[in-house]
Amino acid sequence: MSTAPLAGVKIVDFTRVLSGPSCTKALGDLGAEVIKVEPPSGDVGRAGVPHVGPMSLYYVQQNAGKRVISLDLNYSEARQVAIELCQDADVIVENFRPGTLNRFGLAYEDVIQFNPRVVYVSITGYGQTGPWRNRPAYAPTVHAETGLTHMLEQHYAGAMTELRNDACSHADVYTGLQGVIAVLAGLQHRSKTGEGQHVDVSMAATMLSVNERAGALLSGIDVNDEPYALSANESPIIELPDGSRLTLSGSPVFTPTFRRYCSMMRRPDLLQDPRYANATLRRENLASLMQEVRAWILTFSDLELLQAQVSEASLAIGVVRSVNDLASSEWAKDWGAIVEVDDRAGGKVRMPGRPWRFSRSELPAPGVPYFQGECNAEIMEEIGIHKDEVEELKKRRILLSRRSLVATFD
Repeated sequence: MSTAPLAGVKIVDFTRVLSGPSCTKALGDLGAEVIKVEPPSGDVGRAGVPHVGPMSLYYVQQNAGKRVISLDLNYSEARQVAIELCQDADVIVENFRPGTLNRFGLAYEDVIQFNPRVVYVSITGYGQTGPWRNRPAYAPTVHAETGLTHMLEQHYAGAMTELRNDACSHADVYTGLQGVIAVLAGLQHRSKTGEGQHVDVSMAATMLSVNERAGALLSGIDVNDEPYALSANESPIIELPDGSRLTLSGSPVFTPTFRRYCSMMRRPDLLQDPRYANATLRRENLASLMQEVRAWILTFSDLELLQAQVSEASLAIGVVRSVNDLASSEWAKDWGAIVEVDDRAGGKVRMPGRPWRFSRSELPAPGVPYFQGECNAEIMEEIGIHKDEVEELKKRRILLSRRSLVATFD
């Protein structure tokens, strides 16, 4: 086995909360060295519940394995430390509002004066330019602005008493992944040309790009009650007598999928049933159609046999599970989907493992989640700053560290 794919790549991480930290976490999992720069208040993610001792599990999930240094960039001495860190950085990732790092002499235009080969990735809600550039952006607000919240309203019309936001921060996580792509593409470009570059990554643009229904919606074409795209969002969920639930891939309202349902159930007669002659009628008579499907499913006592017959029709089933159910499954154990991470309180916490397996590269073990500023001394030593100067910066609270959410610094 060889070293991890990004071994030897140095990343300076000026990100916080989720979109940026999830990006740099993935890069660290691929072997890059990540140095996280936190402000005096710390990463907001450290407040995420629950906590083990003073350590937030939300923070652990996005930041384990990153070394951390905490600097008050309002001081010139701290800005000089940050510049020293960026001198030989291969990659810089930040997710502040546009112009924030300009105030500290750490904008892309500043950094390329002493590190022209750097790949500098900026993650924001709406991009570095344009009329919305200065708007604050969080996942729920970007979901609202980019159509996701509206689609949820349309999908659950009549089923929700009030419009609600999605349970997960898709805009943050998807944009973090697009940030990873930007870094890898930037490094590839540099390997061919020797040139670094700035990559502007937008949460709003990301949410449009990952919406597989966007092209259909933008067309304005009347689909005559057919579900958009391939009907994934209307895949039915069926409750079984024991209380367990299954979902079937694709909606029987969608004409091509309806034909597969009929083939799956060995029910060609349903193709001739006038109640199901087109998408509009199938939508109107969906309850009776789903009774047919549920009755067929109940003829199986074995999930594997059911899956086999479903697969013959190029469909799939999935058991509705909780995260903990999945973690205890045979698949999770085989894949290594759950890993144990040091909780910094004498124990271990369970966290998601890596989504990749490389045939020739060995990925690093899950890293330790550090407290704010815990790596200050060693990082300062590595960039050549004498211990006496480190102590002076600590006394002046320019270089900070703490283990508690309470704002008392060491």
